Amino acid sequence: MRFRPAALAAAVVLATAALPVSPASAGTHINPGTNPGINWAPVESATIYPGVGTEAGGAGCTANFVFTDRAENVYIGQAAHCTSAEGSPLSGSGCASPSQPLGTRVSLGSSGVSGELAYSSWLTMQKVRETDEITCLSNDFALIRIPAEAVAKVNPSVPLFGGPTGVIDNGGLPAGEPVYGYGASGLRAGIETPQQGFSLGTEPPGWYHLVYLLPPGVPGDSGGGLMDSSGRAAGVLISLNTLPPGSNGLTDLAHALAYAQQHSGIKGLTLVPGTESFTG
Repeated sequence: MRFRPAALAAAVVLATAALPVSPASAGTHINPGTNPGINWAPVESATIYPGVGTEAGGAGCTANFVFTDRAENVYIGQAAHCTSAEGSPLSGSGCASPSQPLGTRVSLGSSGVSGELAYSSWLTMQKVRETDEITCLSNDFALIRIPAEAVAKVNPSVPLFGGPTGVIDNGGLPAGEPVYGYGASGLRAGIETPQQGFSLGTEPPGWYHLVYLLPPGVPGDSGGGLMDSSGRAAGVLISLNTLPPGSNGLTDLAHALAYAQQHSGIKGLTLVPGTESFTG
């Protein structure tokens, strides 16, 4: 997990923490159906799903949501920094930090399956020579392609909570909005742990959200997905912040997904809704 101070002023953040819970904001993009051409595993027997642990080069992280493309390839998301180059210090900027190459093998929990790194926002930003500082700091998203023979082990539903129901597409996670997710940190002996909390606000221009979680996100939870009170995918856990103490930072999924759709070369990339209703 990356460590960074919160960009929001501490006084503003602490003030917003006391605000009442806000209703979910408008603007949801929802997939029509759940890819009827793909036979998802039953939720009770799936071994690849949002919240499963991932490992590449000795670094353990957490997967977020399931995605497909026009050719019905199946991917699961994680944070780009989970495949940073072994032994290389993180600069804080995805436009400068070294990363393992596309094709790197990533093992997926206890499924016995290894996918391959098919997209990394860090590698992509370096390739296109991204210069926007906020994008470089906050765009931390990657995709692991699931082998075709292992798709029958995948279910796109978030354990316990159900969903996701779509993606928040207005870049907003208002202060006080409840959030729900999953972590698989090795610091908890690899036990997958449900996480609940609330938003402390969104940093302009919408790339980065600040949240409080219980239990807090710790190293190994990086890459886990967070949903809002309507089950919409909001962001990807990427950082543990010094201000406010114990808060976590999220890459906004709508921004990260749009960047991948523009630059990855993966045609028709889209999030897959869960087969189970959201019950957060």
